Amino acid sequence: MADAWEERKKALENQYFYELDKALIERIQQQTHEKLIRKFCKNRCPKCGEPIQPMEFRDVPLDKCPGCGGVWLGPNDLKILSEKDHRTWFDRWFRSQE
Repeated sequence: MADAWEERKKALENQYFYELDKALIERIQQQTHEKLIRKFCKNRCPKCGEPIQPMEFRDVPLDKCPGCGGVWLGPNDLKILSEKDHRTWFDRWFRSQE
């Protein structure tokens, strides 16, 4: 009977370390995947993969894709645009959410 308990303890211990190693491997793979994406997709359109081109609209820096026409704004760029053009939908959008 003691051997069965020892085998059970050993099996549970093995399962614990298996799950721990599996989680660690998945985390390392995810980090590696994210690093590769950042490395190879830097300054590329996330939609079509074309190189994006910097541009300015009303003195706000934007990134535009010549391939699909997509435009990307920085974290505060939309708010800056709304302050510059307060008579448009930008103002209504931001004022209604405050």
